[in-house]
Amino acid sequence: MAETQIEWTDSTWNPVAGCSIVTAGCTHCYAMEMAKRLEAMGIGKYAGLTRKTGKRTVWNGVVREDREALSIPYGWKKPRKIFVNSMSDLFHEGVSDEFILGVWKVMRETPRHNYQILTKRPERMSALVASQMDDILPNVWLGTSIENADVVSRVDYLRQAPAAIRFISFEPLIGSVGAVDLRDIHWAIVGGESGKSARPIREEWIDEIYGQCLTAGTAFFFKQWGTWGKDNKKRSKKANGREYRGRTWDEMPATPQDAARM
Repeated sequence: MAETQIEWTDSTWNPVAGCSIVTAGCTHCYAMEMAKRLEAMGIGKYAGLTRKTGKRTVWNGVVREDREALSIPYGWKKPRKIFVNSMSDLFHEGVSDEFILGVWKVMRETPRHNYQILTKRPERMSALVASQMDDILPNVWLGTSIENADVVSRVDYLRQAPAAIRFISFEPLIGSVGAVDLRDIHWAIVGGESGKSARPIREEWIDEIYGQCLTAGTAFFFKQWGTWGKDNKKRSKKANGREYRGRTWDEMPATPQDAARM
């Protein structure tokens, strides 16, 4: 899987397949249904990763390392932003330290790309990166997901992770996050949930994050309203669009490469 419709990246790279539900933000994860479809298409690494519970498809906890996929970024000659493991979590407990170090080796050897790693397990990410990685790679962005106030503590683990760029994905935003310490956080992505079972997003929750980004100097990216619009009406993702406060917000963090070009 390479090209993507995700607004804040250029490509996806999935050296790991499979995951587990850990918090409320995982409930309607698009990757679960996608894994089921990919299995039906005969893509072997996605076989046996999900189960049915009622009418829902959910992860069954099986996680698979795909060593053949480690070679993919070498073949992408043009620089691009790469979302690492859009179909999994690199820091899932089922992924070995050895394999994660292998991913780091690829990222170190392809400095033309910027790699965006998003995890719901920032405590493991922070500990492993601090203890096992010899240096901070300027092309590696480390991020965590925060869907509501229940998991805001993830930002503290993220802040401890040695990284050139740290970011938070407030998606799906399903509740107020309250006060978030955005110190040393370079980028925030905000988005509502999509799909037939999507939970509503409230404009005041977005306002809360936007105001804190302004105060902290954190780049703000509004990805989507999702299935619920700002008028609290349910429509298609496309119909609800991406406008917030009368415009689209596509701010990106300043990278070490940007500084080098100045």
